[in-house]
Amino acid sequence: MSKSSKIRVLALGLIQNSDRIFVSQGYDTSKQQTFYRALGGGIDFGESSLDALKREFQEEIQAELTNIDYLGCLENIFVYENNIQHELIQLYRCDFVDLKLYELEELKFMEKKRKKKALWVPIEQFKSGELILFPEQFLQYF
Repeated sequence: MSKSSKIRVLALGLIQNSDRIFVSQGYDTSKQQTFYRALGGGIDFGESSLDALKREFQEEIQAELTNIDYLGCLENIFVYENNIQHELIQLYRCDFVDLKLYELEELKFMEKKRKKKALWVPIEQFKSGELILFPEQFLQYF
């Protein structure tokens, strides 16, 4: 198992609609495991986490955010594709400006050169352990 030598600093947005949250789906081939996480991405040098959050949602799914509230900073150390990863997450609760996004079944998008999909998932499926939400600390906000 190898170690990444960098700590990634991310801005992620928790978007909730009644009993569902909007998440992207990922897959770890080494664990053969599907997982979910909030959308967002890396913060560039000199960029505020709020600006990074807005930029990432615009780049990935062409969505504008509103009602943005800072929730806090989470530290996440985990193994992905047999590599130890370390993240500091600036976490925000927010809403979509475009109400049509709340009606989608799923949304396909590109992240770097990878095809990804985002979808609404009932929070209960994460709380029950049926599905995996990373990092698990996200569940404390629901």
